[in-house]
Amino acid sequence: MAKPPKKKNDQAPAALMVGIGLDTDGHKRLTTGKNFALVGGSKETHEEMTEKAVKINEKLAKRGKELHEVSRQEFDDIAHEVGLRRNAPERN
Repeated sequence: MAKPPKKKNDQAPAALMVGIGLDTDGHKRLTTGKNFALVGGSKETHEEMTEKAVKINEKLAKRGKELHEVSRQEFDDIAHEVGLRRNAPERN
């Protein structure tokens, strides 16, 4: 017997990390993984973005959590642990 389609409310909340590399060496790069999508960047930039995204997922797994389950502050703490820094917005 076929399974009934999942209702929208039955699905887990979506969360996605998106990385955009603004430098280029002429190659087009796209890497996707569990809850992340990375596009662009030079080879070095793209590898660094990939490494950070994988490390964030590893830290989430150690905490027994999924991306959609962490607060903004907890995500910022994890991102800081893997070497990412939040830039303060410029004031006009």
